Amino acid sequence: MHNTDFSAFVTFNRHDWAKLAQSVELPLTQRDLAQLAALGDPITVDEVDAIYRPLTALMHMYARNTGRLFHESKNFLGFEDLRVPWIVGIAGSVSAGKSTVARLLRELLSRSPETPKVNLVTTDGFLLPNAVLDERRILTRKGFPESYDRRALLEFLAAVKSGRRNVSAPVYDHVTYDIVPGERIVVDQPDILIVEGLNVLQPASGIAAHEFSAVSDFFDFTIYVDAPEEALERWYIDRFLSLRSTAFTNEASYFRNYASMTDTQARETARQIWGAINLPNLRHNIAPTKNRATVILTKGPDHAIEQIQIRKL
Repeated sequence: MHNTDFSAFVTFNRHDWAKLAQSVELPLTQRDLAQLAALGDPITVDEVDAIYRPLTALMHMYARNTGRLFHESKNFLGFEDLRVPWIVGIAGSVSAGKSTVARLLRELLSRSPETPKVNLVTTDGFLLPNAVLDERRILTRKGFPESYDRRALLEFLAAVKSGRRNVSAPVYDHVTYDIVPGERIVVDQPDILIVEGLNVLQPASGIAAHEFSAVSDFFDFTIYVDAPEEALERWYIDRFLSLRSTAFTNEASYFRNYASMTDTQARETARQIWGAINLPNLRHNIAPTKNRATVILTKGPDHAIEQIQIRKL
């Protein structure tokens, strides 16, 4: 562990962090993990044991103490409201492995009797439909802050955080690369809601002060999944090549024309997309939010997490 007076974070290397797992049970098997891992983002029992077992214990500690504060303030103030969901935000670049982290934490957190009901929502569902993006001439900026229905996302989180029942969110289809008309996912007073997305840690800007103005206003705990730019680019290209022979071959795929590319063509196309869209979004919008997180998970070139930073209280 490394700690300095000049940092807002306490920093652990992998070895020191793994020591914290000794008193925490591991409820997942390798078979469970195989069903959770995202394409191109492998994860092993050893990784879960060393990194996610103590992280889950830490998150339960935070949630438990938030609940204790709620009950004490409820008694002091004399109100009768039920406790509202504890909301976790997970941010990071394209290809960083956010989806795997989110799904893994959902499974780990939900296997505790303290938090049996854990829901997961991605902000992809709040992307504007392709027709709207095309009309606004920002289809090539999908994933940038301006490509989301930000107000709808804020209203969704406000409803969940207020304790409302059966709050619905739109559904995004990665095959058609668009919002699915008429399809919704319903969130009904979970113990924990995990919200995963590229830009969920962005601060407010240009919104009236009396409104909830940032998605992160609703988060109780946040995680940023970090990795070197060169690793992120390589993982993106590798994933593109894998999708070329799988999802891209689907007749309904928005990227159907990529399926017939040669390896050389596919690599060059992926490299161009990364450089024109994903890298600028990372540098200008995503990476600057890293230090706003409660926890920063930093990956090495092999996807393994090498460093964990915890914000000081």
